[in-house]
Amino acid sequence: MAEQVAISPYAGSNGNRMRRAVANHMATALAIISTLLVVAPLVAIFVYLIYKGASSLNFAFFTQIPKPVGEVGGGMANAIYGSAILLGIGSLVGVPVGIASGIFLAEFGRGGRFANLVRFTADVLNGVPSIVMGISVYSLIVLPQKHFSALSGGVALGIMMIPTITRTTEEMLLMVPNSVREAALGLGVPNWRSVLSITLKTASPGVITGCMLAFARVAGETAPLLFTAFGNNFWSSNLTQPIAALPLQIYVYAISPYDDWHRLAWAGSLVLIVLIVVAVALVRFVTSRGILKGAN
Repeated sequence: MAEQVAISPYAGSNGNRMRRAVANHMATALAIISTLLVVAPLVAIFVYLIYKGASSLNFAFFTQIPKPVGEVGGGMANAIYGSAILLGIGSLVGVPVGIASGIFLAEFGRGGRFANLVRFTADVLNGVPSIVMGISVYSLIVLPQKHFSALSGGVALGIMMIPTITRTTEEMLLMVPNSVREAALGLGVPNWRSVLSITLKTASPGVITGCMLAFARVAGETAPLLFTAFGNNFWSSNLTQPIAALPLQIYVYAISPYDDWHRLAWAGSLVLIVLIVVAVALVRFVTSRGILKGAN
């Protein structure tokens, strides 16, 4: 009688387990390498900026205006103040328009021809070079006014913020479950009130993150400000006059033949990067705390 050999269903399981372990380790290693490749440029920029610019940071840098040519010292206090004004104007222009456009696309214009046109326009506008944006605002605002101004610079930055905020707001609102909308409508809440008080509030962390991404993108723009704000070596808060900005001052100092101005340019670059990182980190921190409170 022939002997029957029982084949275990677990035969070869050790080999399969080994292959799965190798694949898992390879995927983990690739993920770690990819993360390092993303973080490495930012770390390298920070380290180099600290190396080149930290030695020029002092109290005068944050409290004084630029010194005349030939005098050592001075600071960029007026440029920091001017950048705050320009970014404030840009936010007043870009944030409301961008959020409103995103709400329309996600809640009221799904699949419509006009909505598709708005999406296409936002995508194209997002790819327009900043210098082209500056020339356009120069033609539309600066030339009719016959002078450069902080207002035109803020408008240019605000227009550049709109497409990023629009698309981010739309995507964040689309991630909100339809059951949330249906529950609000079932309670008799008007659609517009449901969108503003419930849907938008639920998606607010992502919307705020999109606003900060747009803010960070335009904070370091120089080309549009050359055609609009133009720059100023003195204190100015008049929205109808040229105004200083940190990117503009860095540009002027960087192309100058003076070593002292080169050092100040590196210091200004370091301050600009730090301000952007701190602003984004603070918003993310506040947003995450809001999520945790809501969960509790």
